[in-house]
Amino acid sequence: MSVLLGCIADDFTGATDLASFLVQSGMKTVQLIGVPTEPVDLSGIDAVVIALKSRTLPSEVAIRQSLDALKWLKELNCEQYYFKYCSTFDSTAKGNIGPVTDALLDELEESFTIICPSLPINGRTVYKGNLFVNDELLSESGMRNHPLTPMTDANLLRVMASQSSGKVGLVPFEVVSQGAQSIKKAFTTLAKNHRYAVVDTVSNSDLEAIGEACANLKLITGGSGLSIGLAKNFQNKGLFKIRENSADLSKLTGTAVVLSGSCSVMTQKQVSQFQKHHPSKKIDPIEIASGKTKLDEFLTWFDQKRTAGAVMFFATDMPENIKQVQEELGVERASEIVEQFMANLVSALDKRGVTKFIVAGGETSGAVVKALNPSLLKIGHSIAPGVPLTEIVGNSPKLLALKSGNFGDEDFFEKALEMMK
Repeated sequence: MSVLLGCIADDFTGATDLASFLVQSGMKTVQLIGVPTEPVDLSGIDAVVIALKSRTLPSEVAIRQSLDALKWLKELNCEQYYFKYCSTFDSTAKGNIGPVTDALLDELEESFTIICPSLPINGRTVYKGNLFVNDELLSESGMRNHPLTPMTDANLLRVMASQSSGKVGLVPFEVVSQGAQSIKKAFTTLAKNHRYAVVDTVSNSDLEAIGEACANLKLITGGSGLSIGLAKNFQNKGLFKIRENSADLSKLTGTAVVLSGSCSVMTQKQVSQFQKHHPSKKIDPIEIASGKTKLDEFLTWFDQKRTAGAVMFFATDMPENIKQVQEELGVERASEIVEQFMANLVSALDKRGVTKFIVAGGETSGAVVKALNPSLLKIGHSIAPGVPLTEIVGNSPKLLALKSGNFGDEDFFEKALEMMK
C-alpha cells in the first residue's frame, strides 16, 4: 500500500510538531530531513513529513524546494498532501506561505484549498478570519516583534490575499460550529470563485470537523492541529486501520545541551527558568562578528561545565536588544551569524560525544539539524503539545527535541531533560 499522507513543512520544528500529532492520531510516521537523494525504506509507513528550511528563504527558492519535495512525494502515490506552516502564520508581506501554496496547487492541478493555522491547545485560534494568540490578536502578541517574520496584521484574509493569487474567502464560525457537512458545503460554494478558504477554528472539535470536511481535498494547508482528524478519514475510506501509538525511543546517557535562538516571549521565560539551576552561556552576535568571541572559548567552557549534566547556550534576548543588534549588523546578517555559530558549536559538541540536544527556535533548529545531518527522525512521545522527543537513527543515535519559539511551558527544558533520561 502507498503512503497515505505526504507532508511538506516549512521548518524543522514545524515538521516534528506535525509528525507528533500524526503519531498520536494513529499513523505510523517518519520525518525526513530535506528531499532524500537515496532510496528510503518506507515499508509500513502511513505518513511522511519532509522538513524544509524554507520559511524565510527568497520566495523563488522556497517554491523550488517545496515543489521538489512534492514531486518526490508524488512518486509515493499519496492519497493526500499537506503543506504545514506555523500556527502563527509566520511569513512576510510577500510570502512564503502564499507563493508556495500557489505553486503546490498548480503542480497538483488543483484549484482550491484551505488555510487553517489554528492550534487551540497552544492558544492559536481563528475567529472572523483573525488569528489570535491566547487572548491577543496576532498583531498585538509577541509575534509583532519577530526578528525575521514580524506579524503586524492578524487578518488572515488580508495576509493571504497579499501573498497569493486568487480570491480568499472565509468559512465563519457559525458554519464551522454546525459540523463537517456544513463546512464541506461551504467549501463547495467557495470553490466556485475562490482559491482559498480561511476557516474559523476555536477548539479541537472544530479541527476534527474541518479535517473530516477535507477528506476529498487533494491538498490541505495549515498548522499541525489540522492533522488530528485525518487518520479517521483514511480509516473511513478503508485505506488503513488506526494504529496504537508506538513511540518508545532509545535510552541514552551523557550530557544534554540546550541551544536557544528563539527570542519569543515564552522562550525568554524558559531560558530564565533554566538558568536558575543550570550553567548557561550567552551568544552575542556582535562579539562574534567583531572576532572578540571565538568558538574555542565556548568549547572550553563546556568542557569545564559538562559534569553538571546539562548546560545551555543561548542567543535569546529582549526585543529592544535584538533591534539594536539588527541595526548594527543588519537583520539577515545577525540571524546568519547566530545560526552559523550554533551549527559550528553543535558539530564540535557532537565530536565531544554529546547525545542529547534540546533546541528552541525554528531557524536555530534548522541550523542544528543541518550540522547533525540526520537522514531520518523517529518520532517519540510529546514533551508538550506539538513538541515530540525524537531520535536520530543510525550508527550514532542521538535524542533531539526541536521546539518552536512560543511552544511549551516555562519549565519545558526541564521536562525535556527528564524525558531524555
